[in-house]
Amino acid sequence: MTGGTVSAAAAADLIVIAKEPAAGRVKTRLTPAYTTAEAAALAEASLADTLTAVAATPAGRRVLALSGRPGPWLPGGFTVLAQRGGGLDERLAHAFADAYDGRPLVLIGMDTPQVTPALLGRAGRTLQESDAVFGPARDGGFWLLGLRRPDERLLRGVPMSRPDTGARQLARLKAAGLEVRLLPELTDVDTPTDAATVAAAIAAQGGRFAARVRALGVRSIPA
Repeated sequence: MTGGTVSAAAAADLIVIAKEPAAGRVKTRLTPAYTTAEAAALAEASLADTLTAVAATPAGRRVLALSGRPGPWLPGGFTVLAQRGGGLDERLAHAFADAYDGRPLVLIGMDTPQVTPALLGRAGRTLQESDAVFGPARDGGFWLLGLRRPDERLLRGVPMSRPDTGARQLARLKAAGLEVRLLPELTDVDTPTDAATVAAAIAAQGGRFAARVRALGVRSIPA
């Protein structure tokens, strides 16, 4: 390591866990404000921005744990692994286990297009000093989880998609005796309000998600 940078060999591996952005399969909470096709277009834009940020971050390896098939939104340099398991807790646990190659692992989803290489790099560097790094989400979940040494028991059985998911996951890590560092809270894009908020926040940065929201127009949930 020289000049304050981290070589790919010394960096953590990065995993994105995602669904193929197909109409009716993703971002269903954006409907009916958006059509299923529009919701899928927003999901694709969010995923593309996430993958772009990951591609620009120094990493030992970049992995996409995918439910579905790759599409033109996938840049080069990623190893694609099929998701396996039932609930999200199992799929997250398997993603860590399947991607682990001896280096620390940082996992994110496809719902935070505002993520930056700086934040991801910070997460990876944190794992050089701590056992885990955790990014809380505003809805009570989490947008990032990094582990120096993955263990499926850290994830299996944690209830997902609940307002207390993040608190429960963090408690599981601490109960295992891990030293956990926190990253800033981000907003997952789940609802039309989330989409408008995130797009407005990153409009000046460019990117596909903000442009897609601008093209489709800000929507609200019908009364």
